[in-house]
Formats: sequence, structure tokens, C-alpha cells
Amino acid sequence: MESFASRLCDFEFDRETITRVAAENRLLTMEIEFSLRCNFRCPYCYVPDEGYLNGELSPDEIMDVLVQAKALGARRIIILGGEPSIYPHIREMIDFILAQGMGVEMFTNGSGITADFARWLFVRRVRVVMKMNTFDADLQDRLSGKPGASKIIGNALAKLKQAGYPSSDAFLAVSTIICRQNLAELPRLWCWLRDQGIAPYFEIITPQENARKNPWLNVDSQVLHRLFENLAHIDHERYGRTWDIQPPLVGNRCLRHQFSCLVTSKGDVMPCVGVTLPLGNVREQPLKAIIENSRVLKDLKNHRHTIKGPCRTCDQAHDCYGCRGAAFQLTGDYLASDPTCWRNRTE
Repeated sequence: MESFASRLCDFEFDRETITRVAAENRLLTMEIEFSLRCNFRCPYCYVPDEGYLNGELSPDEIMDVLVQAKALGARRIIILGGEPSIYPHIREMIDFILAQGMGVEMFTNGSGITADFARWLFVRRVRVVMKMNTFDADLQDRLSGKPGASKIIGNALAKLKQAGYPSSDAFLAVSTIICRQNLAELPRLWCWLRDQGIAPYFEIITPQENARKNPWLNVDSQVLHRLFENLAHIDHERYGRTWDIQPPLVGNRCLRHQFSCLVTSKGDVMPCVGVTLPLGNVREQPLKAIIENSRVLKDLKNHRHTIKGPCRTCDQAHDCYGCRGAAFQLTGDYLASDPTCWRNRTE
């Protein structure tokens, strides 16, 4: 689709640009973890519980990777975590990225969003994606693994709005995982965000790490299908927006492997947070060499010919390959059909 979701992380780029960049082994965006340190303990998080803070990249190493990303054509850096807002060098890093001529998008739980930091982000037009899963305070705290998380999130959203978000040039979104416990209220949350000009970014949980240990979160694929259909109907009837119904993102599509990659806090380069296959490490090889020589990335860019099973013949295959992370985590094969997709489950 080319609607609100095209202004999220991946899809402000036209098809011609994406095709050219994929063929040239270049980037349009790069995701990066400055640190995996976090003050929340979300039961669906992809970060391992123990030992993940050892050997993280130094600020100088991070800046070197950012320069390499710029040389490969990256227009935007997407900051993941851990929790970026509590990273001690976050302002320095954002200013460095902007000085390279790249935009910044930051995913945050809001815990470090003070009034001053919110204004600082707004002045720099940093795109902010807050994390919020529910209106229910007790449930939000449970889904964050932290007492008081709901209040932290609410206060952060209020401070961002007071600073000027959202506006035509100061993008604000809310990232929401779809789970059994929040399913019934998601249409109301969607409309609440839409009515404020905040982009809803609803996502099926990738079955890895903590999520694999907490099956109480799981939603059946056919139930997910009905939710997607309901939200598509709401978006069309109430907001005049039309989009294809396909997992893992509501109103969006994931083809990031055509033009992006992830650099972890330890320097490993991976296709994304779900496909946890290290392609190389920036401490040992230049980013350019890692991307150019990766068979995994070549396979993903050529997905129309390499993907297996029902995904290959699906009528959505031109713009969808499901969630590669779910396929890899559940089957061990990053080219397998997405086992969580309702189209595959019905065949």
C-alpha cells in the first residue's frame, strides 16, 4: 500500500528506487542497536534475558558504521533497542546521524522522554515510534514487565504532544503487538491513534526468544485474519484509507530485506531482528563487503524465485513474503513459507 504505512520505517520509497537499490546492493535504511540495555522486561521481546550486554559497540565504532551506511546510500537510520532513550550517548548519536544527512527514527518505550528531550527531538524532526499495547494499565504493566509502565508511556506521549508531535514534519507512531489479551480493544486503540494523527503500527508477535516462552500471548492465525479485515474496514470507512490485508503488519508490508539490514549492538549484521543469522561483523569486515557477499540477502532480495511453499504461489507474492522472521524462527529456514499466515494455514 501507499498510505499512512508508506510513511513508516520502510515504505516512503517507490518501487523503482527499491528495485534499483536491491540490484546495486545498497541501502535506503539501516536498523541499529546502540545497546540492548533496557528497563522493561516485555514477555514478547526478542532480546535474550542474560549476557547480552557484553562486548557492545563503542560510540566510535557505532559512528564508523553510520558513516559506512551513508556511503551505501542510507537515507534513514532506525534506532532500536534495548531502550534508546536511556542510552547515555543518544543525543550525540542522533546529532551525528543528522550531520551525515540522514534522517532518524527511534523506537522507544518512553522511559527517557522528558519534556526537554521531547522538545529536543521535535526541533530535530526525529521520527518517534512509541510502544503502547493497551489502554488497560494493569495489562500494559504486565506486557512491559514493569510496574508503572502504563504511566511512563502515558506521560511520554503527553510530553511528545506538548512538544509539537505529531505534525506534518514531526512523525509520531505507536507500535503495538497483537496478543490474546489486547485483541478486543485494538479497533478502539486504532481509532484513538488515528483521530490524533498518530500512525498505528500494529504487528504480529515474532515467535522468538521471550515470546516462545510465553505462549499465553499467542493468537490463532484465523483470528488474526479477522482482526486485519476489521481494521481494514474501519480504515476504509472511517478514514478513507485502503490497503492489502497481509501479515505481519496491519496496513503495511515488510519487504525491508530489499534495502535494509540490522547492525546489532555487538556489530553483527543480520537481515532483520527476526532472521537471526549473522552475515558478518562490522568489527571484522566493512559493511559494504558483508552486504555484497551475503547469500542470505541475495536469496531474500530474489524472493519471488527463492521462497518456498504456498508463499511462492500466493496471489500476494509480488508485494509480500510474509514474516521472514517467523518463518526462520519456526522452521529454521528463512525461505520457508510463513507458518503464521492465515493463507498458508488454510491450505
